[in-house]
Amino acid sequence: MPIIDSQVHAYEANSPMRPWHSVPNWPDHVTGDEMVAAMDKVGVDGAIFISAFSLYRYDASYAVEVQRAHPGRLAIVKPVDPDDPDVANVVADWKKTPGAVGIRIMLTKEARRAPDDPGLDRIARAAVRHDFPVNILCWDNLDAGRALIDRHPDTRFIIDHLGILQPRVPPARRQSLGRSFRKCWNSLNDRTP
Repeated sequence: MPIIDSQVHAYEANSPMRPWHSVPNWPDHVTGDEMVAAMDKVGVDGAIFISAFSLYRYDASYAVEVQRAHPGRLAIVKPVDPDDPDVANVVADWKKTPGAVGIRIMLTKEARRAPDDPGLDRIARAAVRHDFPVNILCWDNLDAGRALIDRHPDTRFIIDHLGILQPRVPPARRQSLGRSFRKCWNSLNDRTP
């Protein structure tokens, strides 16, 4: 049975040719080649490569390059911009990209975007039209994520990072992540049908 990693981020070192939008506390680079080598080392057959929004925003050109170099190993997902009035055409063009398997939206508290934002509605409708799932990053904002999902019952959503806010430092105790997962799971399952 093939083993597929459901979410990886590969990226080049910050450079004038492809500058980062922000500088996270990540390693200086995890290139596509390095990612595939790491996958080989642990026996992972393939991965869903989500273009790193914090570094590249809506530019998925690095993901496209890496997928071309490793077409049998990586499928790609592109973040799309709800403020772009032409986002439906962006999604349509992305559908033509070899290896493209989905799109991504950011619905974090910092973005201050309402779940009934017209741009999110355009994205959800375009995803259905082009048969794409929508990865949704709604960590620490699960109520907004739930509201968006409820508004679009025909759209397939994938909740990034299990809806858990990723810490910038390791948790103090191993159990803390388990409690966060249970809280997230209970929040999602407390919905009335």
